[in-house]
Amino acid sequence: MPDSAHKASAITPVPLSLYNQDRAAFAQALGASFERYGFAVLSGLFDPDGAGLDEALVARAYADAKAFFALPTDIKMQYRPENSRGQRGYTPFGVETAKGHTASDLKEFWHVGRDLPAGHPYRDHMADNVWPSEVADFKPIVSALYAGLDALGKKVLEGIALYLKLDPHYFDEKVKDGNSILRLLHYPPVDNPGESVRAGAHGDINAITLLMGAEEPGLQLLDRDGTWLPITPPEGCIVINIGDMLSRLTNHVLPSTQHRVINPAEARKGFSRYSMPFFLHFESPFLIETLPGCVSEDHPDQYAGQPITAHDFLQQRLREIKLA
Repeated sequence: MPDSAHKASAITPVPLSLYNQDRAAFAQALGASFERYGFAVLSGLFDPDGAGLDEALVARAYADAKAFFALPTDIKMQYRPENSRGQRGYTPFGVETAKGHTASDLKEFWHVGRDLPAGHPYRDHMADNVWPSEVADFKPIVSALYAGLDALGKKVLEGIALYLKLDPHYFDEKVKDGNSILRLLHYPPVDNPGESVRAGAHGDINAITLLMGAEEPGLQLLDRDGTWLPITPPEGCIVINIGDMLSRLTNHVLPSTQHRVINPAEARKGFSRYSMPFFLHFESPFLIETLPGCVSEDHPDQYAGQPITAHDFLQQRLREIKLA
C-alpha cells in the first residue's frame, strides 16, 4: 500500500467544551469523525471547564513513566508478574507482536488496570496492580490519571451512544467495571530495527482507545484510499479511536481502523518516544452482538449468530499478539 508522508492530517478536532455546551453537536461531530476515519481528535483537553484532564497530572505521569523506564532492566523485570498475560506491571522490550506480524514491536510498557474490591466476581481474571517502589509518587499519580481517562472515556461513549440513536447512558453499566488498561509506553531509540517497527499495523482490541499526544511523531492511520495518514494533533488534544469490540458491536458502522507507529527519521532515531494510551473495555460478561440499529438491507449483519463475550474476545486477541 502506498505511503503518504506529506499528506496532512484531515481530522478536524472536536472541542471538548461542546460536551457541556451542546451535547448533540458534540455527539454529531465526534460520531461523524469516527464513522469516516475510525478516529477522532478532541481539543481543549486541559481547559478549566471540568470536562477533560488536569495538565499538571499528565505532566507528572509522563515524568514518572520516564523515571521508571530509565531503571536498569533487572529492576524492571522484577515487576513482570507471572501469569498476568501482560495485563499488569511491566512487559519488556520485544515481546508484543502485532496480529499477523512475525517481528515484535520495538517497545516496552507498563500496564495498570482497574482496582477491584475483595470478593468482586471479576477478580479471578482481573489481578491486583503492582507498583514500582523506585518511583516515589508513581502509584497515586498513575492511579489518578487512570481515573481521569476512565471518566473522559465515558463522556466519549455518551456521545457515541447519542450518535447511534441510543439512550445517552446506554454504555454506562456496560463499562462500569470493564477490564480497562492504562499503558505507559516507551519506544527506545532505534539503532538496528531489522524488520521491526515501533508498532506494527494493528487494530485495537477494546471498545475505544484514548491517546494523549506523544512528544515524538510516528502515529499513522490507514485511510480508505490505502495511504497512511499521519495523526499529529496540536497540543492540548487527545486522539481517540474505535477498537475492534465496538466496531463489531456496530457492524463496522464505526470502524476499527488499522494504525501503526513508524520508526523515526534519521535525525530523530536517537530519541525515545513515550505515550500513554488508555484502552477502555466493556465488562467481561458483556455479550458483543450487533446493535439492531446498525443493520439494514444495504448493510446486513456481518456477525449474525456469532455473539462473543468481551472476556472471550480479549483472551482470543491476547493470544494472537503473543501476550498470552
